[in-house]
Amino acid sequence: MDIQLITSDAHYKEALAEIERLWDAKQGTPDEAKLELLAMLVHNYERSRWPVPAPDPVEAIKFRMDQQGLTRKDLLPIFGTTARTSEVLSGKRKLTLDMIRKLHDRFGIPLESLVAEPHRRKPARSGGRKGRTRATAA
Repeated sequence: MDIQLITSDAHYKEALAEIERLWDAKQGTPDEAKLELLAMLVHNYERSRWPVPAPDPVEAIKFRMDQQGLTRKDLLPIFGTTARTSEVLSGKRKLTLDMIRKLHDRFGIPLESLVAEPHRRKPARSGGRKGRTRATAA
């Protein structure tokens, strides 16, 4: 197989088959160099063909909290108050630039995740006159 940019799914499948064939290549051999090059080409093709969207900023924070065993109390130095922490984690308040910097510096959350557009949340249903029309409400 000649090594070339992967521009189609057919080339992609060929490259994967070649990678499988070269998987146990001995270190320092031309086959190992070919394996590494093909792996980079496959990686680039996958990223361009099937990009992974940035996570929702709130989900990124919650994920890091779970990873590091953090509680809402651990976020107080960043958000200032428990009310603001709750508002941010519920999606009612957007992150400020200062919050983004502190979250990145203190917890290592990638900036790309923190500045991504929040995913749309379903609006809360108002408790109002459920199922009642003007005629039945009177």
